[in-house]
Amino acid sequence: MSRILPLPDLLISQIAAGEVVERPASVLKELIENSLDAGATKLDVQLEEGGVKLIRVADDGGGIAREDLPLALARHATSKISSLADLERVASYGFRGEALASIAAVARVAITSRAAATPHAWKLDAGAAESAPAALANGTVISVADLYFNTPARRKFLKTTATEFAHCDDVLTRMAQARPDVAFTLTHDGQVKRRLESSDFARRARDLLGDEFLAQARGVEAIAGPLRLTGFAALPAYAKRTRTEQYFYVNGRFVRDKLLVHAARQAYADVLHGAHHPAYVLFLELDPAAVDVNVHPAKTEVRFRDARGVHQFVFHAVERVLAKPLATAHAAHGQQRPEPTFAPPQQTSFTLREPTATAATTYLDFARQAFSAAAAHAAVPPAPTFATTGHPLGYALAQLHGIYILAQNNQGLVLVDMHAAHERILYERLKTNAARQPEVQPLLVPVLFRASASELASAEAHADTLTTLGFTIAPAGPQQLAVRAVPVLLAGGDIVLLARALLDDLAEQPASRVIETHRNELLASLACHGAVRAQRSLTLPEMNALLRQMENTARADQCNHGRPTWVQLSITDLDRLFMRGK
Repeated sequence: MSRILPLPDLLISQIAAGEVVERPASVLKELIENSLDAGATKLDVQLEEGGVKLIRVADDGGGIAREDLPLALARHATSKISSLADLERVASYGFRGEALASIAAVARVAITSRAAATPHAWKLDAGAAESAPAALANGTVISVADLYFNTPARRKFLKTTATEFAHCDDVLTRMAQARPDVAFTLTHDGQVKRRLESSDFARRARDLLGDEFLAQARGVEAIAGPLRLTGFAALPAYAKRTRTEQYFYVNGRFVRDKLLVHAARQAYADVLHGAHHPAYVLFLELDPAAVDVNVHPAKTEVRFRDARGVHQFVFHAVERVLAKPLATAHAAHGQQRPEPTFAPPQQTSFTLREPTATAATTYLDFARQAFSAAAAHAAVPPAPTFATTGHPLGYALAQLHGIYILAQNNQGLVLVDMHAAHERILYERLKTNAARQPEVQPLLVPVLFRASASELASAEAHADTLTTLGFTIAPAGPQQLAVRAVPVLLAGGDIVLLARALLDDLAEQPASRVIETHRNELLASLACHGAVRAQRSLTLPEMNALLRQMENTARADQCNHGRPTWVQLSITDLDRLFMRGK
C-alpha cells in the first residue's frame, strides 16, 4: 500500500460537494436557505442556462460583516450553531457550515453584502485574498457561475437546460410554499417565470398549485400535545398519477420522509383509486429536540424520537379531515368559499333512522337491510324549485338507465352513481358495527407454500392475530407453511398471495393496525355485495333517502375503490354545453 497522506483542502471540498451539490437546484436550495436564515423578506433569483451558467440570489436580509466574508466561504464555519445543544435543537434551515465552501470548490462564487448600519457593501470573490468595496443598498447577493467548470466529468451528468431549470423551479416552489410571508421573483434567461408577492398560506398555495387544487382541498388543523399539523389535503378526486403535488414540512423544512408519506397515504387508503397519489401541503410542528435534522447534508431527511407517535398523529389528523361528511363540510364553508380555512373537522350523525343489527344478523343481511330501511323511513318529496339550501346534493328528479340518479341543487345538476354511493354508505356503517370476527372457511385440502424465515417467524409470533382475521396458518415443515382456513369472502382468491401479504404486513406493522386494515378490506367486499345493484328501479323517496345518507356519511365523495360517487354540473357548465349566450 502507498503511504497515508492528508488530502488537499480543495480536494476535500470537492468530495464534500458531491453530497451537497448534485445539480444547480442543489445550489439554489442552499442559497435560498441562507437568505431566509438571514431574515430576508424579498428574494430575487436569476438563472441562466438552467442555473449551469449562472445562479444569482439577491435578498434584503441582515447582510454579512466585512470581516465575516472569508468565513462565509470557509468549511465548517457558521453563525447558526455553536454547540451540541444548539445542534440538537436547530431551528434554522442551514447549520452545517459547508454549503458555500462546497459550492465554491466546483464553481466561481462571489459574495456582495452590506451589513446593517455600514456605509457601503463589500464584495469577495472565492479565492481572492481581500474583499473590495461595492455598491449595494442592503442585504446580500451571491452569484454562482460556471458550475463544475473545474470538474468536467461531473458536468456531463447534468441534463438539458429545460430539465435543470425545472428542478430549480421545484426548489423555489418548495421553499416559497413554506414561507408565504416572503416575496419571490424567479427569472430564467432574462424572462420572469414566477413573481410571488408576500401573502398567506392559502393564497400562496393557490399561486403555486392553482385554483383547482384549492377548490378541491380541505383545511387541516390538529393539535395533540406538542404536535401540531396544519395545511391542506386535497380530496381523492384530485389525486394525481405522480407525487409532484406532495409537500410535507417539518418545522418549516421541506422533507422527504417515508414515515410521513406512509402516514398520509394510509389516511387516503379507503378512498384513493388505483395507483393514484394524493395531493397535499402539510406542515408538522413539534419540539426541535424531538426531531433530528442532521441526517444527510441535503437536510431533506429527518428522524423522529417518537416515530410511531408522529405516524399515528398525522394519519388520524388527515383521515378525520377526509372523513368529514358532505353536509358538515357544506355547512361549515357555505356556497362561496374563496379559500379554505384551518378548522378542525366535525362529525355529524345520520339524519335517517338506521336498522339495528341483532346477534343473529350477518354482515350481509345488515348491509342489505340498511338501504331498504332508510328508504322506507325517508319521506322527502322532490323539490320542483332550486330551494335546496341545507342539502348539498339537492333533491332527486329521476333515474337514468337504472344506474344514475339525477338531482338538482342550488348550483345546477347532480349526477350520482347509486351503486357506488350506496356501497360507501354501507361500508362506513359496517365499519362502525364490525364487532365480530369474519366468517371462516376451513380448507378441505390445506394450501402449502415455501416460506422464508421471516414468514415462518411472523406466522408463529402472530398466530392469535391471524385467527382474529379469519386465517389459520401454521408451519408444515422446516421451510413450509400451510393455510388451513381463510375468511369466506376470500376463499376464491389467490390464497398464497393473500397469506404472504398478510404475513409481510404483520412483520412490518403493529398487529392492531394490520387487523384494522384487513378487516376493512373484508367489510369493503361485503358492502360491494350488499349495495343496491345497477338496473334496480328506485322510487323518488328511495333516491332522496340515498342522497340524505350520502350527505351525512364520511368519505361519501368516493366509493370503496376510490371512484367518485357524484359529479356536479353547474348551470354555467350546462350553458356551455348548449352554447347559450354565444
